Amino acid sequence: MEWQDEGALLSIRRHAEGNAIAEIFTPSRGRHVGVVRGGGSRRLAPILQPGAQLSVTWRARLEDHMGNFTVEPVKSRSAAVMSDRAALAGLSAVTALAAFALPERAAYPRFYAQTITVLDLLGTSPSWPYAYLRWELALLEEMGFGLDFSTCAAGGNANDLSYVSPRTGRAVSRMGAGEWADRLLPLPPALMGEPPRDTSEILEGLRTTGHFLETRLRPSLGERPLPPARARLIAALSRL
Repeated sequence: MEWQDEGALLSIRRHAEGNAIAEIFTPSRGRHVGVVRGGGSRRLAPILQPGAQLSVTWRARLEDHMGNFTVEPVKSRSAAVMSDRAALAGLSAVTALAAFALPERAAYPRFYAQTITVLDLLGTSPSWPYAYLRWELALLEEMGFGLDFSTCAAGGNANDLSYVSPRTGRAVSRMGAGEWADRLLPLPPALMGEPPRDTSEILEGLRTTGHFLETRLRPSLGERPLPPARARLIAALSRL
């Protein structure tokens, strides 16, 4: 069995002597795991950095085997983020959450394209936190936990949507919220596709997506906690 594709490296860990196990997110094969022979060597260490874009060939005797990767570098993203602590935290959050949430060998071509867009913006554009927020929203959607901002869940004015129900994930207008407003999650304009005014609006949006990552996505994947990389990103953005 053999296939070729291009993808983003999500994680790398040592395996046996001098080898490594890589998780690579590709457009046509999804999140795929394989052994990189010599992946623990000094020659490949600079190439096998999370977030790197790689040209990969996967081979195995049978389809359900782990198989082996042969990798060639396409684009390194390390240099762009090493001098920017927040961007580095963003790269770690993207790769860790994707590795945590995506089912193995299931293709998500649209989400793959959005992931590459975020990775390319990290450390190169000031708009990357907004792109990251939209990425988390897309992750929830792709995993079956999409939020609904089309109408007011309480029957209020759809032009005054200001909150999100923590129970249903549906939008609620300011008038519809009434005395329950302090129990609802924020719905900043950035969550609805409008460019944010500042970082505090991004953090408001991440509070809302984080609630559903924790209460919907995480339980669906077993007992594992969310990757700590996300909390580190929130802390880094809070310091900006």
